[in-house]
Amino acid sequence: MKMLLLSAVLVVAGLLGSAQAMTAEEDAKIQYLITRIETLGVEVKFVRNGTEYAAQKAADHLRLKLKKAGDHVKTVEEFIDLCATKSSVSGKPYQLKFPDGTTTELAPYLRAQLKARPAP
Repeated sequence: MKMLLLSAVLVVAGLLGSAQAMTAEEDAKIQYLITRIETLGVEVKFVRNGTEYAAQKAADHLRLKLKKAGDHVKTVEEFIDLCATKSSVSGKPYQLKFPDGTTTELAPYLRAQLKARPAP
């Protein structure tokens, strides 16, 4: 009986120990995307729940959401899906509003930026 219990504990410990952490490469991709937003300049606005914010506020908000997501975000795709797609309060998609008045949802914009990212 003790051997069976010990085996079960080792299996559970092995499963917990194998929990995947975010790699440095995935973190670098996420930081790249946040920096891309941060450096858009004052002309481009981040729209969250109908209110327009400066790009710096958008970057700060994304960093906060990433921090709050903790271990739930291990990849850049999880970051986009869980932190950069929509408001967790209203469910409304995040948008970018450009000087000419056009808007785009943030998630597709970030995916396009990721594709265009220079190789490290």
